[in-house]
Order: sequence, then C-alpha cells, then structure tokens
Amino acid sequence: MTENTQRPQDGAHPSAPIDLPTQYAPADVEGRLYERWVARGYFEADAGSGKEPYTIVIPPPNVTGSLHLGHAFEHTLIDALTRRKRMQGYETLWQPGMDHAGIATQNVVERELAKEGKSRHDLGREEFVQRVWKWKSESGGQISGQMRRLGDGVAWSRERFTMDEGLSRAVQTIFKRLYEDELIYRAERIINWCPRCLTAISDIEVEYQDDEGELVSIRYGEGDSALVVATTRAETMLGDTAVAVHPEDERYAHLVGTEVELPLTGRRIPVVADEHVDPEFGTGAVKVTPAHDPNDFEIGRRHGLPNLEVLDERGIITAHGPFQGLDRFEARSAIVGALRSEGRITAEKRPYTHSVGHCSRCKTTIEPRLSMQWWVRTGPLAKAAGDAVRDGRVAVHPKEMESRYFGWIDNLHDWCISRQLWWGHRIPVWYGPDGEMVCVGPDEEPPGGEGWHQETDVLDTWFSSALWPFSTLGWPERTESLAKFYPNSVLVTGYDILFFWVARMMMFGLYAMDGTPPFHTIALHGMVRDQFGKKMSKSFGNAVDPLDWMDEYGSDAVRFTLARGANPGTDVPIGEDWVQASRNFANKIWNATRFAMMNGATVEGGLPPAAELSAADRWILSRLNSVVAEVDAYYEDYQFSKLSETLFHFAWDEVFDWYVELTKTTFQQGGAAAEASRRVLGEVLEVTLRLLHPVVPFVTEELWTTLTGRETVVTADWPTDSGFRDQAAESEIETVRQLVTEVRRFRADQGLQPGQKVPARLELAGTALGAHEDAIRQLLRLQPETEGFNATATLPVAGARVALDLSGAIDVEAERKRLTKDLAAAEKELAQTTAKLGNESFLAKAPEQVVDKIRGRRQTAEADIERISAQLAALPGA
Repeated sequence: MTENTQRPQDGAHPSAPIDLPTQYAPADVEGRLYERWVARGYFEADAGSGKEPYTIVIPPPNVTGSLHLGHAFEHTLIDALTRRKRMQGYETLWQPGMDHAGIATQNVVERELAKEGKSRHDLGREEFVQRVWKWKSESGGQISGQMRRLGDGVAWSRERFTMDEGLSRAVQTIFKRLYEDELIYRAERIINWCPRCLTAISDIEVEYQDDEGELVSIRYGEGDSALVVATTRAETMLGDTAVAVHPEDERYAHLVGTEVELPLTGRRIPVVADEHVDPEFGTGAVKVTPAHDPNDFEIGRRHGLPNLEVLDERGIITAHGPFQGLDRFEARSAIVGALRSEGRITAEKRPYTHSVGHCSRCKTTIEPRLSMQWWVRTGPLAKAAGDAVRDGRVAVHPKEMESRYFGWIDNLHDWCISRQLWWGHRIPVWYGPDGEMVCVGPDEEPPGGEGWHQETDVLDTWFSSALWPFSTLGWPERTESLAKFYPNSVLVTGYDILFFWVARMMMFGLYAMDGTPPFHTIALHGMVRDQFGKKMSKSFGNAVDPLDWMDEYGSDAVRFTLARGANPGTDVPIGEDWVQASRNFANKIWNATRFAMMNGATVEGGLPPAAELSAADRWILSRLNSVVAEVDAYYEDYQFSKLSETLFHFAWDEVFDWYVELTKTTFQQGGAAAEASRRVLGEVLEVTLRLLHPVVPFVTEELWTTLTGRETVVTADWPTDSGFRDQAAESEIETVRQLVTEVRRFRADQGLQPGQKVPARLELAGTALGAHEDAIRQLLRLQPETEGFNATATLPVAGARVALDLSGAIDVEAERKRLTKDLAAAEKELAQTTAKLGNESFLAKAPEQVVDKIRGRRQTAEADIERISAQLAALPGA
C-alpha cells in the first residue's frame, strides 16, 4: 500500500521481540484469547454511541441443544460479518440467546421424571415448571460454552432467553394486541396431532417420509347403490359421516342425496356431491371423515356433516364395538380383517408406499385430529410480509430464493399457536363460569372469583421466537437499545427455516413495529452435508461433532473449512480431509509470519515511496490492494466461499510461496533494498492478517499482536483499498513466476529432487527478468555455469532461455523411453477423441455433458502432446 495507507495506531513499540513457538498449537491459544476478548468487552454494544449500528440476532438455539456442524457453519458466517463490521467502525451487536424449545425441553424433563417412576401429573403443573427451570439452570444451555470454543463474538451481557421476564412481557403484549385486533381467535379445526408428545404441532414441524402401508378398497352399500372407496387408514372409517363424489360424475349422479350403510357399524351415511373430489382418481368416490382429515373437515363444513371422533389423544379407538381400546395400527389390521370376512374388500395393495407425516421431534406418525385450538389469522400479516419484499424494503439473498418465500407467504394458512404443554408461555386468556373469555395483558389483573380459570395451553415456541429481533432489545418498552439496533441489519439463517422462523418474524415485526420490517436483508445459506453430499444424520452414521474436529485441528480450521464452502443458498459438503487442509493453512500463516519476523519484517514507520521499491515490492502491494477490494465486494454480496478462496490463494500462493521467497535474496544482499522489503513484508502480513481475522480469528490475533505490539486485532481498522496499482510490476513478477513454474515442472518431469542443484545458464537479456536472476537461481536451485558446462537441455520460457547441464543428473535413455511411452498414449487419446467428435451420429445422440467431457479430454491430450514433445526435445542428444 502507498504512504497514505491506514497505519497501525501509535504506540506499537519498535523491534517487538519474536515470542512465537516454533509450531502453532490451537489449544494453547484459543481459550486464552477468547476469555481476554470477553473480559475486555470487545463484543459488547453501546446503544448510546454515535456510531452507525450493525445488528444481527443469533437464530436462537434450543436450550436442550449442543453445537452441531449446522450451528458452527451459521455462526462462522455471522461472526465473520460482525467482526468485519466492528473493524469498520460500526457499533456492532451480535445478539445472543436461546429458545425455550417447548416440546423438546418438556420431553427431556419428563424422561428424567420417568427414571424416578413419576410423571409430570404426579408433580402438578407449578412444581413441574419449577423442575424445568431447575434443569435449565443446571443442565440446559451447554451450547453457550461451545459457542465460546468456536469464537463467537456475541454480546454476552445481553444474552436473552425466550422465557425471560422481559420476553414474556413482550409475548403477552403482542398476544393482547393481536387478540383485540381480531387477528387471534379460538376455533375447532383439524390440526396435526402427535400421539406421543400429546400436543398439536404446526405444518412445518411435520416431516414427511415414504412409509410402507396398505391401500384397501372397501365396498359401501349393496347392489346398484354400492360405492367402492380406497383408503390407507381403514381405522378412520368408523368415523365416516358421508361418501363424496364429484357433482358432474354421471356414474354416481343417481346416488347423490341417498344413503348407504357404513360397514361394521350399521349406521347409514349420505352420499354428497362436492367439487373437491377428483373423478379421475381411483373409483371417483371418497369416504368422508370430518374429524380425522383436513380435506374431509372442509367437505363436512360445506355439507353440514357431523364430526364423529373415533380416536383419542393417544391414537386409541374410542368408537363402540369390538375395536374399542385398540391402538390405531392394531385397529387398522383388525378392521381390514373384519371387512374381508364380510366380503367388503374388493382390492388390496401391500406394500403400498406413500408419504406419511411424522413428528419432527419424536418421529411418531402424525394423526390429523379435530381439536379446539388458538389461531393467528395470517391473511393481513402475510400480505404485509410479502409486500415488504416485493417493494424492496427487505432483500432476499440470493434473489432466486424469493420464489420460495413468496410460495409460502402468499399461500399461508392460519397458524395454530396453541400447544398442549406445561412448559412455555401460557396463553393469557381466562374463562369464566358462564362462558366468559377475557384476554389479560402484562399490566392487568386477571379476573378472580369462583369458576374463573386460565387457559391450560401454552403458545407455540415459534410465537415467542418470532418476536426475537425486537423483544431482545426491550420491546414493548421504547428502550435506547430498541431505537439504536432495530431494525436489524441482516438475518443470516438457513433456507430450511425460511418458513418456520423468517416468515413469522416478518409478520410480527411489521405488525409490532409500525410497518418497519425486522431486518433489511435475509441472507439464506444451505445445509451442511457430508463430503458425498448426503444429509448428516446419526442414523446414517455420518454425523460429525464439530467439537471433535476443534480438538483435533483447532477452531480456525473448522471455521475456514465451513466459510470456504459457503455459497449463498446452496448446501455445503464437508469432509475431514478439508478440515486437515485448513489446519495446514493455519500452520502456513503461523510459520510464514514467524519466518518473516525472524528476518526483520516490521510495521514501524511509513512505507517507502514507490520509486524506492523493487518490482516484487510493488507487485505485492498492488496485489494486496486488489485483494482488499475483492474481499470487500464479496462480503457485501455474502459470497463467503469466494472471499475465503481469494484470501487463501493470495496468502498462500502469492505472499508466502512467492513474495516471501523473492525477498530472501534481497535480505541476504542487505542494504536499503532489504530494509524497504522488510517494511513491505511487514505491511503485507499485517494487512493480510486483518483481512483473515473475521474468518480465522484466533491464529490471526496471536500473530497480529505479536507482529504489531498492539493490544488486539478485534478492534483494529479494517483494511481499505488505497487505490495503488502497478500493472507493470504485476506483469514483470508474473513473468518471473511463469519462468520458475515452467522450469520447476521440467525438473520434476526429469525426476530431479526439489533441492537438487543443477548448473544453468540464464539468457535473460532484453527481458524484464534480468533484475531477478539471483532470485530465479535461488528459487530453482540453479548454480552458475562453470568450466566444462554442457547445455544438455534448453528451455525457451517467457522470451528468455534457460540452459541446463543435466549430465549425470538423470538417466537420459530411461527418461526418453518414459516420455516416448507417455507421448504415444497422449496421441492415442487425441486420435480417439477426435474421431468421436467427428462422428455426426454420436454428436446427435450423446448428452451435451458427455460431449463436453470428450472435448475436454481432447484439449488435455493436445496439451500433453505439446508438453511431452518439448520435454523430449530438451533431453540431451535430442
């Protein structure tokens, strides 16, 4: 960078001693550094400062959870964003906290009680809730400590929990407002019911998978009035209250308005005409069970059918008769058997694979069930959430994810928010002895007197987490933090919870905050998968505990691996060998910095004028500024993979492998040029460490503070592009790199060891390479030509010529045979691929990707032929 480049702050003492071990040991560094960062308050946010705010809320992990690779991935991205913004001078808040996870947490505590031979009912509601709080204080929230291991720069003093007093107040406040605006109501509807968790769950908490079952066709009625219906849930027929056909289906027109007998029950049920029925599917007649199927419920409402419940909350048959008391799956077999014995089964298909909903927490098969529940009327809220994206107030990144968002938000059903649990925000509604219903706000006294009682259900966990962007800042109070940090700058989260959480935050944020959306940008990332692209799962045997990798390779290695794979909106494959490679990168940063400091690299004083710098110095400074600009652009576009790749190749390939090597000769020669290069090397390392810090914070902190003598890189200035560019120097050094690379390749092809010295004559006159002869010889292990020099191989490269004396260094005849064999193989490959690409019939039939692959093979063969021919020509005696 030029002289006007941002400098380290004053106070860095000159000639700081090199206090770095010979090897980097993450375990000796990470915990110590993180505790120092927290103790010094680097991650805290001051609502009273005059700085421009930058806010991100953590997607709150469950209090029952522990750090998994998905968390580590997401937290790495958020931490990188916030660390950079902090260095850029923003008042940066990364808001931490946890979700109370209603169902999951209650299940954990109930399992503990079961070990004692008790259930929650033995304790009663109040004592059970106290037991959950006790579990939370003793065993919950272990993920907080694991976040520290990863290096999360969150404002720990602001940590919140969705059951905190302040957040509970926020929940009561918004519930009351929604209720008074008639956006919350109570109604009997079909919901997703988990017979294991004994609660309603939302549509998005149902996981669908292909199960093997049976499809049976059952004849209802006799003779001309008979109809055949097909079902995979034969047990629900006990609750049928009609058979439906399409109004225009002529096959059944004569039966509409009549009744048929329901087998096994003796009841007679009507035949109704409803447009929901698809006449082309199956027999065109469907059984209608309004109390146990959402579509049937709507048919029932349209035709005034009774809702007959035949399954209880645990999936046990309640209908009178021989099936009463049977589990739903036992009853299914028993009922099919009874129907078969009466000759009512007209067809059976088993196994019949079909999509079946399961509880996302306990994996139990979901049962559609008629139930009185509390609902959010989502229509106007969802429209506002859709409009905020359409009119540009909120950007979805990547933009192609907008269609997923609109596909959900534009077709959102009313949201069932009540859960039949004891752990959670209890719905603030009281019922009176004469049917009264009163919603109570946070500062209001509930009604008293005989017969009054509070609703026993609690709210869906997503209800409270939908308030997260503003409830964590003190809402409903108009706090200083709320004024400063709302709306949030960006939400970073997985596309898989776009519907669970993002849409709900949008609806509630716009509603509660007077039309101001909760964030300006929604940056969606993908899911972490194994190296083969398969979803990670304990059942698959491919799940990884990131803490194991942190123990083995260090947190920086895990973070860099995850960031390097993070393309917006796409899944991230990851394997242990990639983490090993990232560990090697951290070691490379350490070793190169240590070497540079041992050779006098310094950050003291200003940079010398460009006229006093060597071409290598000007090249690396020019490249450094370009990299600063590239990295900034990638950050603004959430291109974590590209910025990580840019930093990796610049640091490893250009700084460590080339510039450090090029400076060795200069340092050996000494003088003003060496002093200038030492200052440039210090500059480049210092800026590179700052650029790397947001992604790999630990190793960069240890190295940067040692290099500069300053307190921390966490609050150092983010690098800026000074605009310095030197295309001539870049071109000159690129020519050096080209020559060295080609000669190295030739040496390797001849079987020479990397350190083996070879006499050589360099003919560099008339090129830009003349000033670099000493460096070229050192890089290539080339000795000066001596008496008796015999140029057995000559390489024309980059306008220059390199003559090598390989006498006695290689077995020329053996090498000629090997290369001749390789040349024949390459020529054969070229002939075969050329023939295929000349075959019109093949080109017409083959898929485009196959043709492209063959074109690539031909190009490779052509390049191989050129390379091997040049090697043969360079051999002695050619």
